[in-house]
Amino acid sequence: MGTARRPLEDVRIIAVEQYGAGPWGSLHLADLGAEVIKIEDPGADGDVGRYVPPYADGEDSLFFEVFNRNKRSLSLDLASASGRAVFEELVRVSDVVYSNLRGDVPAKIGITYADLKHLNPRIVCCSLSGFGMSGPRVKEPGYDYILQGLLGWMDVTGEPDGPPTKSGLSMVDYSAGFIAAISLLAGVHAARRDGIGMDCDVSLFDTALALLNYPAAWHLNAGYEPQRTRHSSHPSLVPFQLFETADKWIVVGCPKEKFWHRLTEVVGHPEWAADPRFATFADRERNREALLALLEPLFRTRPAARWLADLYAVGVPCGPVNSVAEALADPHTDARDMVVETDHPRYGRLRLPATAVRVGDLPRPDRRAPRRNEDFGYVLCEVAGFTDDRVAELVRNGAFGSTDTVPGIPDRYREAAE
Repeated sequence: MGTARRPLEDVRIIAVEQYGAGPWGSLHLADLGAEVIKIEDPGADGDVGRYVPPYADGEDSLFFEVFNRNKRSLSLDLASASGRAVFEELVRVSDVVYSNLRGDVPAKIGITYADLKHLNPRIVCCSLSGFGMSGPRVKEPGYDYILQGLLGWMDVTGEPDGPPTKSGLSMVDYSAGFIAAISLLAGVHAARRDGIGMDCDVSLFDTALALLNYPAAWHLNAGYEPQRTRHSSHPSLVPFQLFETADKWIVVGCPKEKFWHRLTEVVGHPEWAADPRFATFADRERNREALLALLEPLFRTRPAARWLADLYAVGVPCGPVNSVAEALADPHTDARDMVVETDHPRYGRLRLPATAVRVGDLPRPDRRAPRRNEDFGYVLCEVAGFTDDRVAELVRNGAFGSTDTVPGIPDRYREAAE
């Protein structure tokens, strides 16, 4: 039997977030039931992700939709006294203030734990920035592309004779969003246990450096210098790489000795398993070029489907190099319920990739991303508990930006503010 409630339904997050990394982290928390209230700057027309091309129409973009499902939106000018007053009331009734701003900005705008603990001693202030809240780069803007270059990722990606290459996906952003979500949840757990909140200082820089992982350990302890490898081959396990077949590329790997023995059978050369040049991991790594000179011509003799069928049959790790379209059409994608559908007032029925979080067996939530300031009434009246007169006063004082440009403010408040 499934649980009656989603696991994070008792967590409220005030998210001063925009674009990719920050919204990616909170998207997973929203899918797990957390109430994520996006604070959108009226002076910037809200989250810049609303306008990312090529699939954008007005303030609606497919980019924004895929990062912001199941969230709420409030337009709020944090630089104004009235906007700050609204923010502080929300802090009193929330668990987390989550931001992805430049590392020096949370302190400048007063959203660190030191700034907010008098309002709510259990508040967790999670900052996801490019370079963190300390260090010589604290004032530098950080973006996925920049960090992939700076932290050595591009240097180890691509063909040996080609230029440094970025990953095809924004993996620093995505990974940092995951780290922020983990840190945030740990902070909430500790705050509920101890009654004291804290700052969580997460950065793209730290994330990208940590993900250097074992090549970095090899360098720090043995002087290893990573090199780009031909056909995306593993730096030490051979064979484990791309192979060209008669019609498309496939990936074949032998991360255990038993897989190497099985592969020799599939390619019709079982004697290679006993060949002293190829007998162990170390032997195959030392004789990489000789082994690949034998394997690569063989793989080109048959189409991918035939190789994959034979390799699957004996359990050798392998797979095709698919296009995005082929990946989305894979039967396993459907079987795993990895495409969600939402109804959108501009786009109609949208199909979007799901997040990978799974806790219990409740169906995936499917609320579309919010229009800008769509949750004005809910956040102010139900969450913050303001009266209509107080809301009208806040509108009049510019807490939510100009009534001429900010959508979502009911006419009764606009009229009362005039």
